[in-house]
Amino acid sequence: MSTFLRLIGVFGLLSVLAVGGGLAALPEMKKLTVEQYHWVTADQFVDFYSLGQMAPGPNMIMVALIGYKVAGLGGALAVLIAFFLPASVLTFGANRLWHRFSRWPWRESIRRGLAPVTVGLMIAGVISIGKTAIDAVGTLVLAVIVTVILLTTRLNPALLILGSAITGWALLR
Repeated sequence: MSTFLRLIGVFGLLSVLAVGGGLAALPEMKKLTVEQYHWVTADQFVDFYSLGQMAPGPNMIMVALIGYKVAGLGGALAVLIAFFLPASVLTFGANRLWHRFSRWPWRESIRRGLAPVTVGLMIAGVISIGKTAIDAVGTLVLAVIVTVILLTTRLNPALLILGSAITGWALLR
């Protein structure tokens, strides 16, 4: 199978797994891109994720970096379309159905049932990134400090990402 078709297949699948946002697909994305196909290393995966968090627009734009690394500009475009198009079409269709069945008695039960699933998938994504990114006492301390700041203040997370990058570069090289 060609690299382009494999990229499209992997990221098309990940697109439909991204229930509640791209973070939900991170564990499977890491498994496929790092462990199964060896397209990127674990460190590159974390770096791409961090860049996606810093860049304007959707944070999962990081998928373009993986596609670019694997197959150049064509790979980046293929991955972007494969990852964002299916989820967009499914979201559009689900939204239309959601409004169509606005008076359906099961609607609230479905919404309440999906909320913990979404949170669980997002936590799995955080754990997946954390296992790779937290590799020493210094990175653990930095992660704890950032978590405490996020939970106790309203500071923009982008500033924390930038501050963590500078701290990591200066102290954790």
